[in-house]
Amino acid sequence: MRIGVFSDIHANLEALQAVVDAYRGERIDGYLCCGDVVGYGASPNECVNMVREMTREVVLGNHDAAVAGRMDYSYYYDAARKVLDLHAMLLSEDNMVWLRELPYSRRYPELNATLCHGSPVDEQEFDYIFALDQAYGLLPHFDELENITFIGHSHLCRTFSLTRRTVEEIADRHFRLDPDRKYIISVGSVGQPRDYDNRASYTIFDTDSREFQFKRVEYDIEASASKIFEARLERNFGNRLFIGV
Repeated sequence: MRIGVFSDIHANLEALQAVVDAYRGERIDGYLCCGDVVGYGASPNECVNMVREMTREVVLGNHDAAVAGRMDYSYYYDAARKVLDLHAMLLSEDNMVWLRELPYSRRYPELNATLCHGSPVDEQEFDYIFALDQAYGLLPHFDELENITFIGHSHLCRTFSLTRRTVEEIADRHFRLDPDRKYIISVGSVGQPRDYDNRASYTIFDTDSREFQFKRVEYDIEASASKIFEARLERNFGNRLFIGV
């Protein structure tokens, strides 16, 4: 079975549509979403609708939690709070209920895999894992981890391979998983990449061969950014799309 794993759409409809179109050429059997469907962008309802049509296998991101009233975001900076407040007003009642009911994580024993937004330890805290020291912090929980944990949150494409005593980062974009190791795979961002590659990020996991691939696809950044400007949101939310940061 081939599974599409993606994350951090952030209300960027143009990027999500490009990823969906790319997946159509990849013989995908099902999809997993690591959360943050809303936030930052100008198309929250459209993106929620599209994700709901794609899959039920979605977990709660921190921006989703904020919009759904499931976390305190008063400490976010002004521009981020403004867009979250706007999305809370724009979302249909049905889509708001959907966000309110999303779980913090999903586990798939048959795949030996876990899906969550940030760190799998204390999932409601949405801690980041995008650096070696953060991954080392998971070693005390080695026995609790599945063979593979898919995460989002950082908007970066990162893979950490863990043994009971060591952590190493895997730079390969296409690799096979060792059943004796544990993997933390940050799948990047569909709608707001931050690795200086402005293309939308998406990934594929082959459950039979245990192979994993990072993929990228171009999308209409101009159209996405223009919607942000027209909605009078923070201009940087649109500007950063052009440089992928």
